[in-house]
Amino acid sequence: MSPHGNTPIISVVSPVYGCKGCLEDLVDRVSAILLPRGESFEIILVDDASPDGAWSRICEIAATRPKVRGLRLTRNFGQHAAISAGLHHARGARVVVMDCDLQDSPDELPRLLDALKPGVEVALAQRVDRQDGALKRLGSWGFYRMLGWLTDSPHDHTTANFGAYTRKVIDTINAMPESDRFFPLLVRWTGFRTVLVPVTHGRRDHGRSSYGLRRLLRLATNVAISFSDKPLRLVVKLGFLFAMFALCVAAFSIYRYIIGDIRIAGFTSIIASICLVGSVVISSIGILGLYLGRLFNDMKKRPHFVIAEYSEHIS
Repeated sequence: MSPHGNTPIISVVSPVYGCKGCLEDLVDRVSAILLPRGESFEIILVDDASPDGAWSRICEIAATRPKVRGLRLTRNFGQHAAISAGLHHARGARVVVMDCDLQDSPDELPRLLDALKPGVEVALAQRVDRQDGALKRLGSWGFYRMLGWLTDSPHDHTTANFGAYTRKVIDTINAMPESDRFFPLLVRWTGFRTVLVPVTHGRRDHGRSSYGLRRLLRLATNVAISFSDKPLRLVVKLGFLFAMFALCVAAFSIYRYIIGDIRIAGFTSIIASICLVGSVVISSIGILGLYLGRLFNDMKKRPHFVIAEYSEHIS
């Protein structure tokens, strides 16, 4: 918590990774949009060990702009851990979470903030016309479809982190102890009333997305294991399925024995059966191991992030 200045009404949290060139433009545009509202605000830039040396630029901006605060994490903890770091240091009664690459347009901030009317705690930006490439859109669609299937709840691929949240929502999320952070699901889990606000999705002019296909698949797996027990239930169903198959095979063998049609089983069928059953057993043990690993990580109670440095304007 900063000892300088009054508590702001609005906090804008933005994780920074690979977008050093657009940070000044981001701050200028956010400031130009929020200043006419007459509400005090702060902009929190969280450097998630950005490979382009973004921290030096954040320090330069924070030194000349009193409303900007910078946090540098000791290493790359991931986007959602960086968001958590920003949320823990956000002081505003309303908090906006947005990416730093300007695809989340600052021009949409007034509409999101105004959508937080009495009784509404979350205003999510709905990207009506995404400006990403076809491969990125396909990957995002596939990720959210897989996530929805694994967690047994629908997920809209047009929404992500960009949105406005009340202090009640942020305090609830900050109190959640789990080590695996996925901000949209944490928000959904709170159950607070949510509205969707259609927004214009900007083009990426700086850097490139760090979410490739492999990383999306790994993220989907981690999220599914952290937020759902469906993989375990699928293993149980698969076990019942193989048990029924084994009973059918046994009944068929008894029938053939009764009618005198007995044949010696071939080597290929025996090996195939062993490989099939063995692969199912190993897969089941693997899934159980993943869940035990998650429990082990949560029991260690390590922090979600570690902050190396702070940067802010000192008057």
